[in-house]
Amino acid sequence: MSETPKNDRRDVDTPALELSPKKLRPPGVRSVGWALVQAARLHRARTGDRLAKLGFFAGQEQVVQALAAVGTMTMGDLATLLRVRPPTASKTVTRLAALGIVERRAESGDGRVVRVQLTEAGLAKAAAIERIQEEVEAELLDRLDKTDRRRLRKLLRKAARGLADAAGASGQDTDAEIEAEDEAEGLAT
Repeated sequence: MSETPKNDRRDVDTPALELSPKKLRPPGVRSVGWALVQAARLHRARTGDRLAKLGFFAGQEQVVQALAAVGTMTMGDLATLLRVRPPTASKTVTRLAALGIVERRAESGDGRVVRVQLTEAGLAKAAAIERIQEEVEAELLDRLDKTDRRRLRKLLRKAARGLADAAGASGQDTDAEIEAEDEAEGLAT
């Protein structure tokens, strides 16, 4: 009589699970939310791998991009733009300042107000981040034509507005603003 190997700890009287490909399907496979989360996770992983080569952790690039687009911002404005709590924005800025990517300056006349801006090194990192995002965006949209890309972006913005409205959040772009942006970028059909 043979003995059950030590690495096979299941009860010999319990049959092994018979898993067919259909049974391996994720529970939310028919859910739009599930598909969105999976796409977002894959997108984040692809971006994160490339950002790590620049010495960034996930989320830090958003601060760099915001400052590259706007210039100087208060910590409060940065937190609002990124939709994070002020302590979260402050921690990220502290880490980026230690890396020489951003610098903080107290507002003259009111030391409680802190303004943040990119350093020269931060501007160079912002350009590298933009290239990474363009590469990952190209991978994400590789199988979509121009019309599908525009439609997807528009639908995702509408879905995000619906969730923001349900949560009582404000500051979402209106359909007219989005259409104007699309036209300016030559994406309207």
